[in-house]
Amino acid sequence: MPKSKPLVVVTRRLPDVIETRMRELFDARLNIEDKPMTQAELVEAVKTAEVLVPTVTDHLDAAVLSQAGPQLRLVANYGNGVDNIDVQTALNRGITVTNTPGVLTEDTADMTMALILAVPRRMAEGIKVMQSDGWKGWSPTWMLGHRIWGKRLGIVGMGRIGQAVARRAKAFGMSIHYHNRRRLPGVVEEELEATYWESLDQMIARMDVISIHCPHTPATYHLLSARRLKLIRPESYIVNTARGEVIDENALARMLDADELAGAGLDVFEHEPAVNPKLAKSARVVLLPHMGSATVEGRIDMGERVIINIKTYMDGHRPPDRVLPSML
Repeated sequence: MPKSKPLVVVTRRLPDVIETRMRELFDARLNIEDKPMTQAELVEAVKTAEVLVPTVTDHLDAAVLSQAGPQLRLVANYGNGVDNIDVQTALNRGITVTNTPGVLTEDTADMTMALILAVPRRMAEGIKVMQSDGWKGWSPTWMLGHRIWGKRLGIVGMGRIGQAVARRAKAFGMSIHYHNRRRLPGVVEEELEATYWESLDQMIARMDVISIHCPHTPATYHLLSARRLKLIRPESYIVNTARGEVIDENALARMLDADELAGAGLDVFEHEPAVNPKLAKSARVVLLPHMGSATVEGRIDMGERVIINIKTYMDGHRPPDRVLPSML
């Protein structure tokens, strides 16, 4: 008698090729309507699933995970970050957690570079003018932005994505600076021509553009607090394609409204999908709907990584992308 397939509950719609492969390999329950699960639906899922495949929109906190049935052995997150999952509670209950690192690096770095270009050069404003038929012709003093060549870029969080952004920014003639929990090896610093700052306060006070690339953890919540934001020069820009919770969004909105910052490029928000009204109305801000990793190739790569983690675990081996609390 053939071995029964594990029950895998997928919380959101995934690319067709990934869902089809999951159906072939597992007893996969799919979310055809692609509506985010309610907390009650997540509780029901953890009570029945052997494997849960959540996304960033699913908050698996202690209240949810404490109701998991004994059959739930693996939470295979479809995404790089795991701030939506209480990893410690999962570990305490014998549930393995995996993610999909690396596959989104280049896509997110591309979008970051797009925002680094778009905000100082006022691209979103220019697009609005063209769409409203408001362009009256070229003028030597109209719609002036700032060049990024020769400017200092301060990267907060120099992991895979931060380094990928650094390589792009270096090619655009920017000077690379970074703050990280641990200093990079000398060979990497030399390749990127990057300057390390042990003090985040000292770095951000000297940068022209600041780009956020650290995960959201209790230690990084409001890392760019109201106090820290005040250290940034009024002519500088902030770009965030990591997690909205890293920046005090209300303080950022107030400073932009008061001309205390030159502008911001934001792909993530503190209370997604809600956006601070001051940010939404500001001409100084380029807003994107959390699409930094939104490429066909990236989404398929994520799904393939999830499948590898599930298959490896079900075959009795340690999945390659296991996440432990000590890693966060």
